[in-house]
Amino acid sequence: MSGSPMRLILTQEVTGLGAPGDVVEVAGGYGRNYLVPRGLAMPWSRGAQKQIDLIKRARAAREIRSVEEAREAAARLASLRVTLARRAGSGGRLFGSVSTSDIAEAVRAAGGPELDRRKIEVGNPIKTIGAHQVAIRLHPEVSTAIEVEVVAA
Repeated sequence: MSGSPMRLILTQEVTGLGAPGDVVEVAGGYGRNYLVPRGLAMPWSRGAQKQIDLIKRARAAREIRSVEEAREAAARLASLRVTLARRAGSGGRLFGSVSTSDIAEAVRAAGGPELDRRKIEVGNPIKTIGAHQVAIRLHPEVSTAIEVEVVAA
């Protein structure tokens, strides 16, 4: 029965599949070997469905406020000057690269909102001195971009 579809409830956001609380049908192996062991989903049942419905209602009540909060955070981020000091060699190349955790810390140090590093999207790894554009996904409907200035320490 390995090829039979499985009905699961997502417990975390899975790109291309859905958000927490969504009921999805996936291939048996994908659910059994990947989603459930990693804690991304749980098996569907009537009791679990009732619990998820309660969670979704509570989240929907918070969601409206969180869209506004995400827009406020985006406005705060737009006015920030984020600077990171890193050791660099000749030609402006960094020793290592700038991580999303480093960016989240720099935003906080610049007086910005607390950001989850998983919401920060860096296109190409930052390995040079200069200004770099970084995308931040604050909410499924709200994202913004900030400029991170990397200077030699």
